[in-house]
Amino acid sequence: MSEISIFFGWGTIKALASAVEMRDPYSAMRDSYTTGHIRKVAKLAFAIAEEMDLPKVEIEGTYVAGTLHDIGKIYVPVEILNKPGRLTEMEMSLVKDHSRVGPEILKEIEFPWPVAQIVRQHHERMDGSGYPQGLSGEEIILEARILAVADVVEAMASRRPNRPSLGMDKALEEISHNKGVLYDPQVVDACSQVINEKGFVLE
Repeated sequence: MSEISIFFGWGTIKALASAVEMRDPYSAMRDSYTTGHIRKVAKLAFAIAEEMDLPKVEIEGTYVAGTLHDIGKIYVPVEILNKPGRLTEMEMSLVKDHSRVGPEILKEIEFPWPVAQIVRQHHERMDGSGYPQGLSGEEIILEARILAVADVVEAMASRRPNRPSLGMDKALEEISHNKGVLYDPQVVDACSQVINEKGFVLE
């Protein structure tokens, strides 16, 4: 990841990620959900991309997109993001909108990677059941398929505003059970490899 730090816009990337983090009322806490989630998803996505032996430019782009994948949540009211109970249908619709708003925020930045596209697609699913476009299979850019798995694994393995951690075993069980249905099989295999055999730890 050191190579990315020399990218002329890396300061902009960190500033945008910080903008999301600062909206978290728990941001002063060491285990802040938003702060930890963004950082851990980006690191896991990077590790998966490396395990899949992707070209360097795609690995870097995956990491940057992971750092910015939730930028659209700036649009979502804080009380919804941190609501302790189940979200209403309308509240969930607002949360889902972050994958549409994020690319709009990023589209004017000239990245050397397809960051806006990856951010837009990170909630798409292999069977077409995701959002915002209902894309399926290889219609979804590979970096977004990687980010989708990293996002789900981190979310399940860590605490959320409305529940405690479900644990890494449950997270890996989820992606394994839905391998080829919701998640790209190669990405699932690479994720399992880096966690179970390479010792990757979400921290």
